[in-house]
Amino acid sequence: MSAQVRIDVWSDIVCPWCYIGKRRLETAIGQFEHADEVQVRWHSFQLDPSHPKGVREPVYDMLAKKIGGSAAQVRQMTGHVAQLAAAEGLSYDFDRAVSVNTLDAHRLNQLAAEHGLDGQMHERLLRAHLIEGELVDDPDTLARLGAEVGLPGEEVRRVVGGDAYTAEVAADVRDAQRLGAGGVPFFVLNNTWGVSGAQSADVFMSALRQAHSAAVAAAR
Repeated sequence: MSAQVRIDVWSDIVCPWCYIGKRRLETAIGQFEHADEVQVRWHSFQLDPSHPKGVREPVYDMLAKKIGGSAAQVRQMTGHVAQLAAAEGLSYDFDRAVSVNTLDAHRLNQLAAEHGLDGQMHERLLRAHLIEGELVDDPDTLARLGAEVGLPGEEVRRVVGGDAYTAEVAADVRDAQRLGAGGVPFFVLNNTWGVSGAQSADVFMSALRQAHSAAVAAAR
């Protein structure tokens, strides 16, 4: 019996754990017996909405201030995360990563969702920040990345050059807070089962099977 599993994911495009969690979820879906019945929807979340727009800061410097640690401590911490990312096939480059305000990137992702390209857009933005060292608050960069995933150029320029979808980003953040998300990544399956953090593929697989079984039972 067919039963849909909808996964709503809250994630920030500058979050290294979010990219790791995305890959682990994809691994689980790829091994899931009913993968063709799974739909994933990506939602906006800003880890630091107070980050001033237009201010760009090397990630190492940002983290040192955030945790009150030394440069050596920050490099040790990010090195550990980079190792975990490498196990998922991701080559993080924290030496080039620049911390920015992510509102405009999330607005672009909201546009992508209207075209059914939110997964591709979110993937492209994560890669741009964490692997390629791109400035994901730069209008020209965002326009180029949007075009790369197939978004209409005119719509991308309108969004990047204005303030469209600001309310939708804020609504996503409120939804995450209402659901009790203390951080990201945060996953909710069929509005019932929550998975917090970049859990293992096995944990995601267990949640998928539980949600699918419940959906099958409800459809009878």
